[in-house]
Amino acid sequence: MKKLGLIGGIGPESTIVYYRAITSEIQKLTGEFPELAIESLSVYKVLDYCKNEDYDGLAAYLLEGINHLASAGADVACFTGITVHIVYDEVAKKSPIPIISMLDSASVYAQMHHFKKVALLGTYATMSGTFFQNSFKHYGIEVVTPIEADMNYINEKISTELEVGVINEETRKRLATIAKKLVKDTKADAVVLGCTELPLILNQRLLSCPCMDVMQIHIAKLIQIILER
Repeated sequence: MKKLGLIGGIGPESTIVYYRAITSEIQKLTGEFPELAIESLSVYKVLDYCKNEDYDGLAAYLLEGINHLASAGADVACFTGITVHIVYDEVAKKSPIPIISMLDSASVYAQMHHFKKVALLGTYATMSGTFFQNSFKHYGIEVVTPIEADMNYINEKISTELEVGVINEETRKRLATIAKKLVKDTKADAVVLGCTELPLILNQRLLSCPCMDVMQIHIAKLIQIILER
């Protein structure tokens, strides 16, 4: 099996999900546990880099972590957060090992399910940026986002609650309302949980419409790659 390196801590809650899901599924499939390396970075540093639009600093911060994973013997690496994909191309070009993109796996999944328009929820940097949208546009899929006030609300709740594992029922209701309204107003085919912490509080049953859990889609792809001969 290939050794996977995880850039974790972005945030900690999603890193735990990645570790548990990957080790559990591979053990079921092979009877063995995979070798993993985790480099835990600071989600708050990442968010500050994005807020200040210091993308060179963000890329350097992530690349340092990737280099540590390569030194630990990782054959491939991945980010356990979506927002950092804003500098994916820059980091991937300089990385000593392949980095498995969360956006690539999500875009392919959406195409396979014949989605033509998806409603994106995530951090402010993800929703207001172009990197997520461009990845889906390559497959002919339109990405729509909430209004500015709703984007700010979602971003605040991700950073102040979900990143530290706090699940608030009032927040859950408000996020579900935002998502349902966006789908109704734009006639989107599915909701994209475009932050790895959002599945902690939202799911397809709650939203009553197709729901893309980008983290689980990514995890399935990583397991496939780990087991490739």
